[in-house]
Amino acid sequence: MRLSVFSIADAYPGPAEDAAARLGEVVALGRTAERAGLSALWVAEHHFHPGGVVPQPPVLLGALATATRTIRLGALVSVLPFHAPFEVAEQYAMVDALSGGRLNIGFGSGYIPVELEGFGLTAETKRARFDRAYETVLAAFRGEAIDAGGTPVRLNVRPVQRPHPPIWIAVQRREAIPYVARRGVGVALIPYATVGGLEELAEEVREYRRALPEGVVGTVSVGLHLFAGKRLGTPRAALQRYLDSRLAHQSASLARRAQDDPGNARAEAIERSGFALFGPADDVVARLGAFTSAGVDEVLGLVDFGGLPPATVRSSVQALGAAWRRSSGA
Repeated sequence: MRLSVFSIADAYPGPAEDAAARLGEVVALGRTAERAGLSALWVAEHHFHPGGVVPQPPVLLGALATATRTIRLGALVSVLPFHAPFEVAEQYAMVDALSGGRLNIGFGSGYIPVELEGFGLTAETKRARFDRAYETVLAAFRGEAIDAGGTPVRLNVRPVQRPHPPIWIAVQRREAIPYVARRGVGVALIPYATVGGLEELAEEVREYRRALPEGVVGTVSVGLHLFAGKRLGTPRAALQRYLDSRLAHQSASLARRAQDDPGNARAEAIERSGFALFGPADDVVARLGAFTSAGVDEVLGLVDFGGLPPATVRSSVQALGAAWRRSSGA
């Protein structure tokens, strides 16, 4: 199993004018994660609210490509219905080129109502736009001629990784898992917002594996809140601030779970479920073994959430990396 970092880049408490400093913290986080020996740094795309201040991930990933040398860089996700697909292909092909072939790319259709409404989309229209855009982006990556609104054209910068960078699709609803698996691509899951415990997550992983095309191994990447340190009051308070922010900005999957049981949006409940791992670094890493047993290929460590001080985040990531290397004998 691989250990990576996933930054939502939430700007708690958040006015947008503070975003410049927050984006700088993510670049610094990429350098820290690389030095710590972690596998990848992923960033999320969000619009119109401070729950995430990366509306254009390729721009931030381009900065990270020049600030790092070895760590893989990922978008989780590029929200395809929000963009012209040929431009998505152009932008991410450039990131792959700038990074020397280190790009991971996740795709999604969007799930936050304020974002969908801002782009004039509904649940029905977003799915159709996703399917069309997905096929267009992959065809463009392969070097095929694409109708971008006029004479068919080809990318003038293609990805270094051929025929395209590794692909994931993010899933908020369990019924979408076989749909992703049949495409033969990786699946990204955020279990704190969608399932009740580790066994339910393991069932989702098995369902994904069963639906993969013959001969395709597949990749399951799972987001967990992680903190390595002794003073746990700070990350626990930050996690609650983060969850409150997600509800305030209409994270639909978490809102549904909170409607069923308000405790599902409480930090202590998520920690009890095993989807937030806080404590000494060696203990956190040891508990990650349960996710290996569940069939997870990559843990996406949500480490910079809810206004945690940057120095605290860096210390946590450094400790996690050292403990991860010890556990693997590196």
